[in-house]
Amino acid sequence: MNAILNAGINLLIVVLRRSGLLMEDLDYHLVRASMVIMFLFFGYQKWWPYEAERLVPFISNGPLIWWLYPVLGHQGASWFLGVSEWTFGALLLAGFWDKRLGVLGAAGSTATFIATVTIIPFMPDGWDPGAGFPAMTGNVPFLMKDVVLLAVSFYLLKQDAIRVAQHNRAERRSKSASLAHSA
Repeated sequence: MNAILNAGINLLIVVLRRSGLLMEDLDYHLVRASMVIMFLFFGYQKWWPYEAERLVPFISNGPLIWWLYPVLGHQGASWFLGVSEWTFGALLLAGFWDKRLGVLGAAGSTATFIATVTIIPFMPDGWDPGAGFPAMTGNVPFLMKDVVLLAVSFYLLKQDAIRVAQHNRAERRSKSASLAHSA
């Protein structure tokens, strides 16, 4: 049985390698691109009254974002979130070329999904009364995707921070070598 499994896996790996899907950083670029698209679409929704009303149970029950309504009102809170999402999406897009901007976008993205994931335990009627936890109802299933988006955001933050740190080390070494040669 192991021999058949190993042969199948090895064949799959050969096919994936030849297709180019295993090229360096493809997964990293796909994750970044998907987050840019997601922030573009979700940010666009925030400009319309239907979305401002749809956000009421989320913002009202969010322990980290409840303050948006008293400060900005319903539509203002929606616009604030839309501008934030477009800003983080633009920074993530810019991160294709400048990892420092990618770090900022990924940090904003991480903060966004920390804020939304913390709504889950406070959402009224989020768990089916008959089946109990973990049978989700109402708005909780929609929010559960944010657990994955939080992990994706953290992955991008880590990857971009590593790349910035490596670039900074290489730059320092280059400067040290230049100073040593000029002395």
